[in-house]
Amino acid sequence: MNRRFGWIFCALLVSAAVVSGCTTNRATGEQSFTAFMSEEDEKQVGAEEHPKMLEAFGGTYDDVQLQAYVSELGRKLVAQSEIPNAQFQFFVLNDDTVNAFALPGGYVYVSRGLIALCEDEAELAGVIGHEIGHVAARHSAQRYSSAVATNLGLTAVGILGSVFGAPSGFGNIVSFGAQAALQSYSRSQEMEADRLGARYMSKAGYDPHGLTDFFAKLGMQSDIQADMEGRPRSSHTIMSTHPRTADRIEQARRLAAEQTPPNAKRNRQAMLTHIDGVLFGKDPKEGFMKGNAFIHPDLGFRFEFPPEFKVNNGKSDVVGTNERGTTIIFDMESPKVATGMPNLVDYVGRHWGAKANLQMQNLERLTINSLEAATGTTRANTNQGERDIRLIAIRAARDRIYRFAFLTEPGATSNMSLALRKTTYSFRKLAPGEADNIQAPHIRLRTVNPGDTPETFARQMPLGKFNDDWFRALNLNVVSDGLAAGERVKIVGN
Repeated sequence: MNRRFGWIFCALLVSAAVVSGCTTNRATGEQSFTAFMSEEDEKQVGAEEHPKMLEAFGGTYDDVQLQAYVSELGRKLVAQSEIPNAQFQFFVLNDDTVNAFALPGGYVYVSRGLIALCEDEAELAGVIGHEIGHVAARHSAQRYSSAVATNLGLTAVGILGSVFGAPSGFGNIVSFGAQAALQSYSRSQEMEADRLGARYMSKAGYDPHGLTDFFAKLGMQSDIQADMEGRPRSSHTIMSTHPRTADRIEQARRLAAEQTPPNAKRNRQAMLTHIDGVLFGKDPKEGFMKGNAFIHPDLGFRFEFPPEFKVNNGKSDVVGTNERGTTIIFDMESPKVATGMPNLVDYVGRHWGAKANLQMQNLERLTINSLEAATGTTRANTNQGERDIRLIAIRAARDRIYRFAFLTEPGATSNMSLALRKTTYSFRKLAPGEADNIQAPHIRLRTVNPGDTPETFARQMPLGKFNDDWFRALNLNVVSDGLAAGERVKIVGN
């Protein structure tokens, strides 16, 4: 076989594979390309990636009744899908972000942060139905197959391998699973999942307006979260990986108008009953904000940010910023390094500072609420421009060093000095038994009495200047209709 004929032959083989891989989509009735991921492959991907998903998103939330409630709702929706006998599993994640996703093979995940935002069962049904739609329409298989077909590159070995056996990249199918679940679907796939979700919830008797109502709450929540963390507002999704567009919202409204069943259910009271007591915000194991204070009951300390700071509690550090270009970064040295650093002044100057390529000056010892500490200053160029930098290390135990890094614009350093000094000296260890009396915020239900307003309930919440915004986002439906005596609303309380 000459080389030219070989390339033609290989191209024909690929064409044959593509044609044979185009099947009628069971959910939509349209043609879709899934040649390189079978339904058995999908089950394998789900089984392999499921433990990784639980680990990445905080594990399952410890509420057996809530878990059973979500699973029962999921099964009702699956029964209305094109694969009513498929074995789906539903999980509530211990994740404070508003998040939902599905793995191929029928693994569906909903975060407690998303559940707390829902006002009734129809809203949650819209989200879960959307994720079931991704699985039923085999969107992950479509994406994987398209990626494999694109990457084959029409090489003879690759083509022949894919036609007469598994594609050469088949061994990577499982590792593709997590990536597929967390990367954005195409716009058409998102809209398709919306249509399928609306179909399933309507057939189950739910009001599909629940999906459009949830979109509205999601937009409010995204803006509040951005404001709290000092980030620019931007469009977010049914999850951080699902792009939400005006077209999707408009489609959801149209579907709701067309598909609302007689006596459509919202089931507000049932949903609220299961939401009552759900943890709001970060798990106490990660520390949490309470007003201006950052509290970590497990590690046994607390300190306060200046009032105007916006704070983001990340996985490895807590970062506060203000509008004048000041940044506070709080984190913790590794126990191994901390144990090997008996001299905190040397640690600040010769280890921490040197590791960050900083020439530390004015090194000195401090005592902060009976704890040994050390500090030093310098001026350096950062990716945000020239900054005065103060590093502060605090030893809470032989193997535990906590750290503050204060970054200020040179022109603002003097004005910020007192506020940053107050933050430094607000750091203290919790007294014995104090951690036992500290409760992280939870969702609590309250009954509306005559004369109550949104402000009445917002004042009861511990979220500072964001109290009013959060109350309205959590109760958008009843706030929009006007609070009525006897209704129940959600607040954030201890």
